[in-house]
Amino acid sequence: MAEALTLHEDPRSGNCYKIKLTAALLGVPLETRAYDIMKGETRTPDFLAKVNANGRIPVLQIGEDGAARFLPESNAACWYLAHGSALIPQERFAQADMLRWMFFEQYNHEPNVATLRFWLRFVGEAKLSAEQRAQIMPKRMAGCGALDLMNRHLETNAFFSGDAVSLADIALFAYTHVAEEGGFGLGDYPHIQAWIARVQALPGFVAMD
Repeated sequence: MAEALTLHEDPRSGNCYKIKLTAALLGVPLETRAYDIMKGETRTPDFLAKVNANGRIPVLQIGEDGAARFLPESNAACWYLAHGSALIPQERFAQADMLRWMFFEQYNHEPNVATLRFWLRFVGEAKLSAEQRAQIMPKRMAGCGALDLMNRHLETNAFFSGDAVSLADIALFAYTHVAEEGGFGLGDYPHIQAWIARVQALPGFVAMD
């Protein structure tokens, strides 16, 4: 019998969407439990004690009741779901290359592209602190740099690691395809646009909520 899987998520989060997209492409059943991070629902004593002491989502719950295990961090959860599947290349270099794009996503891409989307769409620029407003331009420049690097890579590659879709594509797709919500113009990146269309055409693809 397959283990029960539950995603603790905020549906607006691209990091949560990565896990749902991975499960969908693999045909893996995944229950969801929604929280509103804007209301502090992942900072309650119950959540901190039972789900994630770091107070963040997503968290992939594996199993139920007393046997449940909890796996935070989006890319780790995607790896868990995709273990042994075609979404993780088996050749040593290809697998490492996939991981470097996943690390790039968390270090260069997500802190800039995703953060500006959250600030501008969900918080609102008028509600940002002076420190946050001062970071808008540096984050926009860094985000554009990340998107430019991706666009140049995709000029000669259909996907990020090898000739087929992998977790690297899923990790980068989540916040890239909604980057315009953070003020990034995807029309400036035609190869990214073509890649987005390729990902959206994959069998089993699900859109972000």
